[in-house]
Amino acid sequence: MKMKDLEKDSVRRLKIDDGADSQRLDNFLMARLKGVPKSRIYKLVRGGEVRVNGGRVEVSYRLKLGDEVRIPPVRMAAPAQPAAPKLPPSVNRLLPHVLYRDEALIALDKPSGMAVHGGSGVSRGVIEQLRLELPECRYLELVHRLDRETSGVLLVALKRRALTGLHAAMREGRIEKRYLTLVAGRWPNPVQHVKLPLHKRVTDEGEKRVTVRDEGQAAHTIFRRLQQFADFSLLEAELKTGRTHQIRVHTSHLGFPIAGDDKYGDFELNRRLMKQGLKRMFLHAAKLVFDHPITGERLTIEAPLPADLAAFLETLNAQAI
Repeated sequence: MKMKDLEKDSVRRLKIDDGADSQRLDNFLMARLKGVPKSRIYKLVRGGEVRVNGGRVEVSYRLKLGDEVRIPPVRMAAPAQPAAPKLPPSVNRLLPHVLYRDEALIALDKPSGMAVHGGSGVSRGVIEQLRLELPECRYLELVHRLDRETSGVLLVALKRRALTGLHAAMREGRIEKRYLTLVAGRWPNPVQHVKLPLHKRVTDEGEKRVTVRDEGQAAHTIFRRLQQFADFSLLEAELKTGRTHQIRVHTSHLGFPIAGDDKYGDFELNRRLMKQGLKRMFLHAAKLVFDHPITGERLTIEAPLPADLAAFLETLNAQAI
């Protein structure tokens, strides 16, 4: 095969930014030396042709913000033109669901039915889909999670500094998280603080299950009654802690299961609701309020109630009280 020089004849010196902070050197090089065999990259590093801050390092070295990586010119065979990645039908694309985007983060209105990560029978989740749609973004990591059937605001970091900053804000309770949910029954109080500890376990089938138990982790939800129907209540749930299935377990334990919840809900009721048009759990991440992890700007990100849930409320045929 005829060899062609695909790289510049001069040495490249690259400064490490947020997008490559903490990345292994070998992975960093493979992304920038497309078509070069891994064995050749390892030889370049071990031979001292690739250097970090002027010195030799191992291929497993984790890059740090501000490091300078020296990459020598590399001759390689011209690669075959790769086929463009196949995107799913437009209905499954996520860019139309972007609520906010800058260089540090993306806020999505995640559709119901889409997992945040692939695996466990799911071929492609939110993060994999975004990597297909945004190939220019070298860093894409989930800031937090939503259950597969839960719709609404989901944050994705585009820089490691943004990820660590938002994780710190979550740990310190500096992110306001509000959900909308419809529960069975007539919720008695306009505002109610629920502090019930939650215990998480994994079943033999690998399924997460959460129950209220004294030895569980502290969990605090503030519920505000927004609207009442004959047999249901529309609530706003503000999470003061972020435990797995927190809203679902708190409401179910108190005798007000979420409409359509197939894990902690009323299964006979769910069958009836499906016939009435509710095809999934009525839980929506409506609002996040937080300080931007880099600029410090106060951001309020809101996702409107999806059309399917709004339409179901109209079918209840009851006047709000």
